[in-house]
Amino acid sequence: MQLDKLRQKEVDNLFAAVLTLKNIEECYQFFDDLCTVGEIKSLAQRLEVARMLRAGCTYNQIEADTGASTATISRVKRCFQYGTDGYALALDRLEETKQEK
Repeated sequence: MQLDKLRQKEVDNLFAAVLTLKNIEECYQFFDDLCTVGEIKSLAQRLEVARMLRAGCTYNQIEADTGASTATISRVKRCFQYGTDGYALALDRLEETKQEK
């Protein structure tokens, strides 16, 4: 399982640090220090690809709207089919947050 390869003290500390952030501005500060602009944009793009796949968009629509390669789109789609439901969990929580506002 993929998660078993990730589990280590340093990764636990990273995730714990993310969970301490209180708002989007703090996330911008932390991720700006932690990642390159390209890495942040890549992560954001994958989440948007996941959202669009779940909404039933075609590869062509996703590629046009996000600039993601078909390889990236396929990888995200495989996560929906064989992954740990992390995308679904995050997207569901984002929807819940939007509905609460």
